Amino acid sequence: MNKFNYQQDFANIDFRQQPELYQVGRGEQGVLMVEPYKSEILPHWRFKTPAIAEKSAKSIIELFENYRKQDDFVGMDMARKFIQMGYTRARRYANYPGGRKYAEDRSINTRNIDQEKAASAAIFKEYWDRLRADTDYLKRKKNHQLKYG
Repeated sequence: MNKFNYQQDFANIDFRQQPELYQVGRGEQGVLMVEPYKSEILPHWRFKTPAIAEKSAKSIIELFENYRKQDDFVGMDMARKFIQMGYTRARRYANYPGGRKYAEDRSINTRNIDQEKAASAAIFKEYWDRLRADTDYLKRKKNHQLKYG
């Protein structure tokens, strides 16, 4: 896998029109940079309560499936990244009040488990696990990486 190129002109690239410029990267790399997908998916991304997280994850999965129907791997991968980010951010807020792992002095804050945020994280984790096991998605991911890096 090539190193993620943060030097691309993200402000001016339409990755739907130029999918060859899209890099999968590791984890959530580029999730808040790749347009028009960021603007399409971000309004659906929420995790404050389990009910909100469930609605959010279902909406993002619906977008994922719409991208699949349009044969749009970049959209599919961006939806996966938002699902993954739902899990990681909800876990961060579950573990640390206000989502702040580090204190001002750079020491690690004491963990204080917020069960509501933990439940939100579990919802996103379930959807993320499904996407990571989706053989069609995995095939498309591999093809994109082989073709474009």
